[in-house]
Amino acid sequence: MKETGMRKWWALGGITLAVLAVGLDGTILSVALPTLAGALHASESDLQWFLSGYLLVLAAAMLPAGLLGDRYGRKKVMLIALALFGAGSAACAYAPTPGAFIAARVVLGLAGAGVIVMALSALTVLFTSEERPRAVGIWAAANFLALPAGPILGGWLLSHFWWGWVFLINVPVAAVGLIAAFVLVPESRAPERPGLDPLGVLTSTGGLVALTYGLIEAGQNGWTTTPALVTMGVGVLALAAFFLWERWLSRRPGGRPMVDVALFRSAAFTWGIILAATAGIAMIGVLFTMPQYFQGVLGTDAMGSGIRLLPLVGGLIVGAVPADRLASLIGSKITVAVGFVLLGAGLFVGALTGVTSGTGFVAVWMALVGAGMGMALATTASASLSELSAERSGVGSAVFQAFQKVGAPFGSAILGSVLSSAYLAHLDLAGLPPAAAAVVRQGIFGGLTVAQKLGSAALLESVRAAFVHGMDVALVVSGSIAVVGVVLTLVFLPWRAAAKPGGATTTPKEEPVVISR
Repeated sequence: MKETGMRKWWALGGITLAVLAVGLDGTILSVALPTLAGALHASESDLQWFLSGYLLVLAAAMLPAGLLGDRYGRKKVMLIALALFGAGSAACAYAPTPGAFIAARVVLGLAGAGVIVMALSALTVLFTSEERPRAVGIWAAANFLALPAGPILGGWLLSHFWWGWVFLINVPVAAVGLIAAFVLVPESRAPERPGLDPLGVLTSTGGLVALTYGLIEAGQNGWTTTPALVTMGVGVLALAAFFLWERWLSRRPGGRPMVDVALFRSAAFTWGIILAATAGIAMIGVLFTMPQYFQGVLGTDAMGSGIRLLPLVGGLIVGAVPADRLASLIGSKITVAVGFVLLGAGLFVGALTGVTSGTGFVAVWMALVGAGMGMALATTASASLSELSAERSGVGSAVFQAFQKVGAPFGSAILGSVLSSAYLAHLDLAGLPPAAAAVVRQGIFGGLTVAQKLGSAALLESVRAAFVHGMDVALVVSGSIAVVGVVLTLVFLPWRAAAKPGGATTTPKEEPVVISR
């Protein structure tokens, strides 16, 4: 391989490490919440905002990060984001109060958006259309490696060191990513700088914040609560206004929209984004239910739960890395459809999981789910990226990531509601005092606490059986979403992206990208 080829793959390694650090930050925090509650004297509301505040800012900052990268330089934005990520991680570690911790998490959300969007944008600039599926596969594997690695690493650090190391571990990782990006990633930006578009920024960020907050609220308190319905409605209206404004601006002589809506005329771009989000929503069924199953039913700790998720990541790597070769042989449409078939098959088999199911059975179906997800996600992401010209890769990548970030709370809210309903319908609470029954209804961990306090083996068995029933129903729903993904793929996704020589693709208003070392 030529030196230039080696440079870009080494650059991908550094970028991937930075993406992994951002992913680890979210999963490690879930393990650290009980410790943070005591160390910072945080209330339940504080703990919710430790998570939600980060997610809201992360979603809101996606499109502005892409705009800034296209306008001022993607390498600059990536370097600033990595530096902010390291600083925000250190601020979290030394935060003296819950308010200070939340402020540091906001900084991490801003930085994380810049890292994630610019990393995906870099794939468009660095790699040709033939190389991009493999690069996307590596990027996807890094995203999902954080899922089990976070609890494993977090559990080990919390067991042996001061809790601040859960966040300080990100500082050297951000530093390595910073060095790799500075040395290996070329600077690039749009030759014609996109306008700042303040109204577009306001409506897009406000809409994403409101929609994400509403989905989080729906997942926690139900779909019929007024705050959830109102904020989701406001978010949808704001995003609709954003799209209409961008369309009007793109048709106006001299208009400089933040997002070129002509991109959505491409079926590969539009359906690649939609199908990637669909795969993510289906996958959430596993990520939402299995850690609870491992800890609540099997009795493992957070580290043990993370280790049991490794077959999922192994399957994802097996599916994602060779997806480019498969797509070149049989086309993107069939490759994505096969991925959804494997994903759905794994989920439907997983729905047969019982209280006494063996570890091997669970590992096999989770590996199958991972393989399907890896194949579908790598190919749909590549299909979308193949339609992005390098000069608009920042905002285009931000659109892709925004769909992904909204899809996660959407899937969690849907499947959380399904699991909760099935769990409650299967419980046997006869003879329990009303106060104890109310705690049991909150979920498996509340039920286990009550059963252990009462010393009731019957209640313990009922709670575990009810949760497994709810989990199986949720996995059936996830499998059905994967079936929808198969149908949408076969009907709407093009057979393969039509690439120009050298990896550029035809997109509206294409111009040479400005690249410099």
